[in-house]
Amino acid sequence: MDKSQIAEILKTRSKTSQILSTLFFPAAALYYELLLRIFDSKYTPFFSAGLLRAVLFSLAAGLLISLILNLIPQKTVSRILGGTVIGAGILIFCIERGCRSMFGLYFGIATVSSMTGEAVGGFANIVWAGFLNIIPFFILSLVPEAVFIIFRKDIISDKKNDNIIHILTGTAVVICHLAAVLLSLMGGAKNYFTYDFTANNAVSNFGLVSSMQMELVYSVIGVPQADLGSYIEKPSLLPLSPTPGVQTNPEESSGSADLPIEYGFNIMDIDFETLSANTSDETLKSMHKYFGSLTPSQQNEYTGLFAGKNLIFITAEAFSPYFISEELTPTLYRLTHEGFVFNNYYQPDWTQSTVGGEIANTTGIIPTWIDGKWASVVAAKDYMPFTLGNQFAALGYNTPAWHNHLYSYYGRDKYLTAFGYDYKGGQGGGLVIPNGYSWPESDLEMMQATADSYIDDYINSGKPFHAYYMSVSGHAEYSFLGNAMASKNKKAAQAAYPDASEAVQAYIACNLELEYAMEYLVDKLEEKGIAEDTVIVLAADHYPYGLLSDSADHYNELRGFEDTELVTSRYRNALIMWSASIEEPIIVDTPCSSIDILPTISNLFGLEYDSRLMIGRDIFAQNFEPSQYSSCMPLVIFINNHGQGHSWITAAGVYEASTGIFTPNEGITVDSDYVSRVKHLVEGKINYSKLILSKNYYKAVLGVG
Repeated sequence: MDKSQIAEILKTRSKTSQILSTLFFPAAALYYELLLRIFDSKYTPFFSAGLLRAVLFSLAAGLLISLILNLIPQKTVSRILGGTVIGAGILIFCIERGCRSMFGLYFGIATVSSMTGEAVGGFANIVWAGFLNIIPFFILSLVPEAVFIIFRKDIISDKKNDNIIHILTGTAVVICHLAAVLLSLMGGAKNYFTYDFTANNAVSNFGLVSSMQMELVYSVIGVPQADLGSYIEKPSLLPLSPTPGVQTNPEESSGSADLPIEYGFNIMDIDFETLSANTSDETLKSMHKYFGSLTPSQQNEYTGLFAGKNLIFITAEAFSPYFISEELTPTLYRLTHEGFVFNNYYQPDWTQSTVGGEIANTTGIIPTWIDGKWASVVAAKDYMPFTLGNQFAALGYNTPAWHNHLYSYYGRDKYLTAFGYDYKGGQGGGLVIPNGYSWPESDLEMMQATADSYIDDYINSGKPFHAYYMSVSGHAEYSFLGNAMASKNKKAAQAAYPDASEAVQAYIACNLELEYAMEYLVDKLEEKGIAEDTVIVLAADHYPYGLLSDSADHYNELRGFEDTELVTSRYRNALIMWSASIEEPIIVDTPCSSIDILPTISNLFGLEYDSRLMIGRDIFAQNFEPSQYSSCMPLVIFINNHGQGHSWITAAGVYEASTGIFTPNEGITVDSDYVSRVKHLVEGKINYSKLILSKNYYKAVLGVG
């Protein structure tokens, strides 16, 4: 071999090395995005516009990494940094895959970071189970790191790249990124790229790399706002009562028994026009105009029905009605078949796991991500006068609250205190469970340790109470190994469901502990003779998505029929509102959801509130026509959790975002613009939910402080 041949080989090798050093990192970034998309194909279509956007964003990021590493003179440093970047990619993509597998969600990096310490300490077995679920993904994610280690001297060569290569690489970065941004600002994806940005939406529509970039940018400049003025309603044609907030009976003044009762509206004396005129804050100005334009909920035959009674409210971990039977769970069967029976109740997935459901239940506000933070984190710093804890405390009630697991997780110790509760929780938070802590802890033992205190105080002093509980016994992982409640009640669950899978048996076993807790509570109320003086409300935080895995959907097995997370029927649930004072079941067919609980209870107890300031509505309000659009009509919102858009249900029918089809109820005909108007109403409620918390709006509108 002569010198010219050797020179040619070296020249060819040099060019190959330059190509490899330029293309390895964009190839690696693209590999991870495609891998994540393949494993998520159940909910995210692989071939879509989102794929093209993810490809362009990942190529731009990978090319930028290549450019930076190749410009560093010390190649050993470049190789160390390169290996670190790939390692960080493995970690981030595996964590997000684990979150998607365990919670059905992608979380922002800031959220994952804030959860890590408490999650490992308080939910170690779930974290381990989540890792086991993603082992195939984890193994495949190691491929780029292995390639880099083997070929690191070729990928980052000691020979300096030509300047032309650097220029071309930089140009490609700009072109790919700009093309991706332009595509992201076109069509339906624009909302998710701007004012409707969440990590969960962004990963599906733009890829994880882009989601992290957007999260970083928006943490500095803030998430863009929608056109707030576009959501302001036209003046309502429905007349308001001349005596707002007061139920009147013309029969009393006229003596005519034929005249119907005239009901007022649940509103307060708020001059929205003056508030709007007197503020220089354009966002607050739009908020005053928006809330002032809404039609309030009318009072009704149930207004004040429970005035003066006690209230016990339980947010039940992963509760669903499909394990309830008269034989196995007689107390829950009784509570779901007596009192108010809600046939059309839903517990949506608010994309914030347990804390999202709890915030929806307790505030009547849609829990949205606010600058990458849980809604609860922001609410904890706000003035929240309409929460039940604050409302009842103002009336002189005792307002204790308990959670039997880690007391500070999600910042629960802060937001429940802000909501007006004297809160105590497990593992250092003041709640002492005699038999100690397990995983998950016993709801029965929590009830045994707490119920006597407020019940006896009421009997002895006459001081009414509103007690709040966040349960935990129904928590995943649903197996008989590592789940104390599943193990405790294993025999009973297996005897009742001998042919069910272990996951379903374990789920039922966990929830038997909730049954025993409710049995203890109801027996105690009846034993003390105050069951008629007390109202029990129970609602889920979310449906048991822990029954899902990459290989099986055991929730469908539990229910006995098939659907997916992309349709609204997945979220049908049960809402318990029971009191021994209700002698016959009251059937309610109105579509409703968790954000309707607070205004409904407020109306039932005759509390002072303004229905226009709540995103949910009083379920019993009747000032709407099923086939007509109205800002106060029944509306169940399913916030986007798979990049498909927002689904919803009204008294007129069901809109499924995954198909884009509205199916009217039998006998219902709607106007041609009905669907578009409801879609816009849904967007408005979501955007203004965020602003209520981010702008501390209740403080501003009520003139506090």
